[in-house]
Amino acid sequence: MREPHFRDEPTEDPRRAPGSPVAPTTVPGLKRVLFGPTAEYDREHRPWRALLATEPFRARAVPDGADRVALSYQRLHLLNDDLDSALELAADPARLASLHEWTAPVDSGLTTIAGIHYNLFLGSLLDHDRQPGRELGDYLALRRVGTFLCTELDHGNDAGALRTTATYDPAADGFVLHTPDPGARKFMPNTGGYGGPKTGLVAARLVVDGDDHGVFLFLTPLTDASGPLPGVTVRPLTEKYGSPVDHCLTSFEHVRLPRHAMLAGEHGRLGADGVLTSAVGNRRRRFLRSIDRVTTGKLCMSAATLGAVRAALAIAVRYSHHRGISGARGGTRVPVFAHRSHHGPLVSALAASYAMTLLHRETVRMFRVRPADARGRERAERMAAVAKGWVTWNGRRILIECRERCGARALFPANRLATLCADSEGPITAEGDNLAVWVKAGAEMLLDHDSAPPSDAPAGRPLTDPGFLGDLLASVERVHLHRARRRLRQAPPGDPLGRWNAAAPHALRAVAAFAQRRAGEALLGAARTAEPDTGPLLLDLYRLFALERIGEHAGDLLAEGRLTGDQTTALPDAVEELIASLAGQALTLVEAFDLPEEVLADVPIAGPRIHAGLVASDTRPPRRFPLDVPRAERPAALTR
Repeated sequence: MREPHFRDEPTEDPRRAPGSPVAPTTVPGLKRVLFGPTAEYDREHRPWRALLATEPFRARAVPDGADRVALSYQRLHLLNDDLDSALELAADPARLASLHEWTAPVDSGLTTIAGIHYNLFLGSLLDHDRQPGRELGDYLALRRVGTFLCTELDHGNDAGALRTTATYDPAADGFVLHTPDPGARKFMPNTGGYGGPKTGLVAARLVVDGDDHGVFLFLTPLTDASGPLPGVTVRPLTEKYGSPVDHCLTSFEHVRLPRHAMLAGEHGRLGADGVLTSAVGNRRRRFLRSIDRVTTGKLCMSAATLGAVRAALAIAVRYSHHRGISGARGGTRVPVFAHRSHHGPLVSALAASYAMTLLHRETVRMFRVRPADARGRERAERMAAVAKGWVTWNGRRILIECRERCGARALFPANRLATLCADSEGPITAEGDNLAVWVKAGAEMLLDHDSAPPSDAPAGRPLTDPGFLGDLLASVERVHLHRARRRLRQAPPGDPLGRWNAAAPHALRAVAAFAQRRAGEALLGAARTAEPDTGPLLLDLYRLFALERIGEHAGDLLAEGRLTGDQTTALPDAVEELIASLAGQALTLVEAFDLPEEVLADVPIAGPRIHAGLVASDTRPPRRFPLDVPRAERPAALTR
């Protein structure tokens, strides 16, 4: 078995370690794999990367809480000033996702409020009928910040049961927006007093002549420079874990809105006679069409997690190359990365991060060209939901690994890692809680999912064969989908919840296996089409990614005859061979993440000054240890 190429000596440059030089031709090729060809990179990534390198986005000592929220809104205004067109951004899912990808490692609060304003708010306005009297100028210039009020205190993932009402008043030809009970208060929108006046899109039940027509969005001014507008109550929530934003409880007391406040489209239009016409058959589908931008939001949540993961890996890998520890021989030192116990989890995480990124790219492309037919549209939306759950759950695991690999220094906010871990919780819950969206995806897959067909090739192929590894990943998916369907059939009839509960465990495993298969296919496809100097490296990443997932299901694959006993025994050694081979390329792999050096320079442990950021100011004289202070000068508490 090969060992990683390190010698028992320290290294000064955090990006160079003995035996692991960065190949100058490999890094650009890897960047093209991760971020696309030049035209795509210039359109979707370069502008955000350049913005983050500017002074207003550099790290600064900002207290927690209100000041951090205010800074995020200041940066939102700067970002908006830098845009050629806010409307073009809102109309482009790929650019919206990349905005999240690049800002998340620097300011997760900015990521949150930008996603709400450009995607959920402006995007929803664009996706519905244009109405006379509805001007967008204030929102495009950020004279008014847009927000999105859907979830209620008593209705989260069951948002179709929302209780806020918008009752049509034919005499005024408008609507009366009302919160009927405390449980119907809108939960967690950013409706606080930061960033300037706010306008929201409020999800409410359209009521006409006592008939409930389901949930639609209503454009509602919320605040001005003086605070909440008449009839609007905004109660700030306590500070939450991760991504500081001015989250509030918001309610309405018979607030009057004009006719053009209702966002209409083919899913529902209210005529002058008060009659609703709709090309969508039921209230649930009308609601889902109203909040369609939540699906784009799932792509954005995946992207935010990817940006955080790549930043954390860059920090952890760089730190562990210049963090020296005692070597095997007396008087020598080695980088901590030289130890398998240290570099193994990071190398595995690197392989996963490449697979996650490429799955995300494929999902965005699939979503941008969604077929017009209902089945094709639903499959694209399902893929976005599956990818969101898989990327954000795996992202949290990788972020925690990076934090632990950097020890106590990673707990200091200046080094970002603990903050990135806290921020990772938001995307897991936002735009549909992961478990809820996977339950929906699993149920749909039971009825409408085409697994990869079984391979006719023999099971005894070598574990180095990429095609064989792909077949095994597909087999895991088929196994769990088959078991879920069998349990569904065998469950007693007449109890829908009981039948689903019988199938759910394997259905959820099938969703995870589907995501892993598609991520592996994306990484293998990139390896096969990459330039000659990057293809072999990507192929090894794919093999490691696939083998580690296959190892988790080796028992099932052995029982199904897809793996032999000898292959099952050989799996751990095959993984170790790849980790040893890839360890020397870790710096190359993270350099391809293309993080601005200005951003990494703000993270002490990502550079040579690993001890910086541990005191309130690096420029003041070091504080003396209390027992070194003359007794007469010590505080009374230290002389007792």
